[in-house]
Amino acid sequence: MDYLRTLGSAAVSSLVQKSGLTLPFSLGNKVTSFENRTIWSLYDGTKRDDGSAVSIFEFEANTPAKKNLLPLAKNAVRKLRTVRHPDVLKFMDAVETDTSIHIMTERVRPLGPAIREWQTKGAQEREAWLIWGLHRVSVALAFLNESASSTHGNVRVDSVFISSSGEWKLGGFDLLSNPKDDAAVLYNLGGMLPDAATYSSPEVKKGGFSALKELPPAAADAYGLGLLIHFAFNPDHGLPATAQPPHPPPTAASRGAIPTSIFPAYKKLLNPNPKARLSPAHFLELGMSQTAGDGSGFFANNQLVKVCTGLDNFNVASEGEKASLLKTLKESASSFPIEFASYRVLPALISALEFGGASAATILPLVLQFGKNVPPEDYPNVILTHLVKLYTSPDRGTRMALLDHLPEYADKLDKKTVVDKIWPNLQTGFTDTVALIREATVKSIILLSDKACRNLTGFNERIMNNDLLRHLARMQADPEASIRTNTCILIGRLGPSLGYNTKKKVLVPAFARALKDPFVHARVAGLMAFMATLECFDVEDIATKVIPSMAFTMIDKEKLVRDQAFKAMELFMKKLEEHAATMASGRWLTNAVQPETAAPETEILPGGALALNGASPNTLVNTAAGAAGALAGWAISSIGKKLAAGDLQTTMASAAGAAIDRPTSAPAPLGANGALSSSVLGSSIPLATPAQPPLTPMFTSPGAVPTRSLTTGGGTSRSKGMQLGATKVPTSAASIPDWAEEAAAEVENSPGANPWGNDDLMDVNADEDDWSE
Repeated sequence: MDYLRTLGSAAVSSLVQKSGLTLPFSLGNKVTSFENRTIWSLYDGTKRDDGSAVSIFEFEANTPAKKNLLPLAKNAVRKLRTVRHPDVLKFMDAVETDTSIHIMTERVRPLGPAIREWQTKGAQEREAWLIWGLHRVSVALAFLNESASSTHGNVRVDSVFISSSGEWKLGGFDLLSNPKDDAAVLYNLGGMLPDAATYSSPEVKKGGFSALKELPPAAADAYGLGLLIHFAFNPDHGLPATAQPPHPPPTAASRGAIPTSIFPAYKKLLNPNPKARLSPAHFLELGMSQTAGDGSGFFANNQLVKVCTGLDNFNVASEGEKASLLKTLKESASSFPIEFASYRVLPALISALEFGGASAATILPLVLQFGKNVPPEDYPNVILTHLVKLYTSPDRGTRMALLDHLPEYADKLDKKTVVDKIWPNLQTGFTDTVALIREATVKSIILLSDKACRNLTGFNERIMNNDLLRHLARMQADPEASIRTNTCILIGRLGPSLGYNTKKKVLVPAFARALKDPFVHARVAGLMAFMATLECFDVEDIATKVIPSMAFTMIDKEKLVRDQAFKAMELFMKKLEEHAATMASGRWLTNAVQPETAAPETEILPGGALALNGASPNTLVNTAAGAAGALAGWAISSIGKKLAAGDLQTTMASAAGAAIDRPTSAPAPLGANGALSSSVLGSSIPLATPAQPPLTPMFTSPGAVPTRSLTTGGGTSRSKGMQLGATKVPTSAASIPDWAEEAAAEVENSPGANPWGNDDLMDVNADEDDWSE
C-alpha cells in the first residue's frame, strides 16, 4: 500500500489493484499549470527500471463526456508510438485499459508557462530563444505534412513542450490524421477537442473539419503555426483580429513584439485562403534562406539555430567550419540558456571530443566550461565518465588537453576511478617518445596524489610507494633537464605522504642523484627537496646519509647551488644539535619518525610559471617549511608551449621497441658561460628553441624501459621523438657526465631493476602503521 500511495493518481492505483500490472513508471507531482488545458493531465514521473526522470500523460474516461474523447486519446498513443523525429515528443512506453491511458515520454514541461517566464529576460535574448523554438516546431510540422502526408490539426501552445535540453518538442497528437487512413479522427471528431473552434482555421469555421480532407495536409497546420507565433511573442494579448470572421489581414499595429523579419511570413501563414496560405515547409525554407530578400533568413541568422546545425553536422564539417563553430561557442557561452548549454551543447561537444584529433585542445576547455552549470550530483555521469574514457585514446592532442586541464576536474575524481581507469593509461606517458607528453605526465601526478595526502581519493599505497616511484626513477635520467628537475620537485612534494619504509629507501638516493645533475636548477631542487622533507629523516640518517650526500655541493661551481647548500647544511646541523642537546641532558629520543602530512601545496599549472611565497629558481630558502612552499610553487617550465599541428594527430599506441631518443650526450652540460640547455620557470634566462626533428607516432608500453644513446662516435643522434629543449653538444666521450652514464647503464642493463635500490620499494610485510595517514 505504501507503493500505491506514492503513485499520486487514483486511476493508476485502481489499475494496479485490478490488473496486477507492474507499471514501468511511478507518478510524482502533477503539473498544475497544464490541468484542464487539454484532455490530458500531466505528471512528473520516474522510470522504474533506471530511475530516470520522465513525464506521464494521463487520460481517464471516468465520465460520459470523457468516454466520448477516448478515441482521441487512443489516436494520440498510436501516432506518438509510430512517429519518431528529433523535434517530436519522445515516446517511451504506454499503459492502456478500457477506461484509462498513460503515456510515458521524456521529461518535459509545458511551453506556455515557460514563455511567460522568459518575459523577464532581455528582449534580444528572449527573441533569439523564441525564434529557435519556432524553428524546431516548423521542422516537425514540415516533416508531418510532407514526409508523413498528415495533418496535425492541433497546433497550439498547449501542444508544444520543452525538453530537459530546452528544445521545443511537438506533441498533442490527438487529431493527427492522414486523409488516406480509414481510422482518421480529424475529419469526424476534430470538433470534440477542447477549444477547437477557437484555434481552427477559417475554412474549418466555415465548413467544419471535414473540409480539410480535400485540402493539402499543411493548410490547417500553417494557420495554427501563425497563431502560435502570435502567442509566443505576445503572450499577454488575445488572439489576433484575423482569427475571427471576416479574417482581415494583420496590420503593422497588431504586430506587437513579433520581429519585423518574421512579420511578412507570419501574415502569409494567416491567409484566409487555404490554397494561397504559406505552408510550414515553405515558412521553414524562407527562414533558412539568406537570398530571398526581405522577410527571409530569420532562422539562418539565429545564433541558437546556427549552433544546433553546426553541432549536428560537426563530424562531417570542414576544419574551417569546426573552428568557426568552436569560436562561436567560446564567445557566446555565457549567453546560452543554462539548460541548452548543459543538455544540448555539452553532449554534442563530448561526442565530438571522443573522435580526438587536432580539435581536442579546443573542445575540452569548452566541455569543462559548459560543465560548470551541471549540478554536482550529475557531474560524474555527464562529464567525468567521458573525460576518463578519453585517457584510453592514443591521440597525443587529446592526452595533452586532458593533462593541461586536469586542475579543473581532478578534485572531482574518486579513488577507484583514478586507480582503475586513469592510472593504467596515464603511466604510458612516462615512456612516450615526445618529451612534452612525458613532462606533462610528471606534472599531473601531484594533482592526483594530493588527494591521497588528504585521505580523500587518489592513488593507493601500491601505486604511491612502488609503481609510481619506479617511473620517477627513470624520469630522473631523462634527456630533458626540465623533466629531471620537475621529477625531483615532485618526489620532494610526495615525500611526506610516502610510507615510512619507502621514505628510508627512496628519498636520499633520489635527491642525491639530483645533486649530481649537470643542470644547475636540478641541483638546487635536490637541496630544496632535502630541506622540505626534513621531518622524513631520523637523526641517524641525517648524520650518516643526508649530510654526507650534500656536503660536496658546498663547493659547487655555481654560486646559487653553493649558497643553497650552506642553508641546507645549516638546517640539518641545527636538527642534529637539538638532538645532541637532548642526549647530553639524558633524554633520549626515539629513532622512529612517524609519517607526517605534507605541507599545504599549490598546484603546478602545466606549462606555466608559479612563484609561491616569493620562491623562484634563484631564491634561497632557509627553513624546511620554506623549502616545502618553494617546491610547491617552483618548477621548470614546459619544454614547449604546445604540440605542433602534425604532432597533435600522432598516436601513442603501445608498441614494443619504441624508445625515447636522447641527444648524443644527454643531459647536456653547462657551457663555459653557464648558459642553460633548457627553459627555467620564473627565470629571466631566454628559452632555447632547438630544431624539432620529425615525430614518430609510436608510444612505448608502460613496462618498457626507455633506451638512451650514449655513443661517442661522430654524427647526429637518432631523432624519432621530439627533442624539445634539448641541446646538441660535441660527441666526445669526455662530455658525457659520469652520473648520466651510470644512470643510463643501470636502466638499460637491468630492465627490471630499481635505480634507487634492488628490493621492492614497498614493504609488503610492513605493519599498517608503516603507511602515512
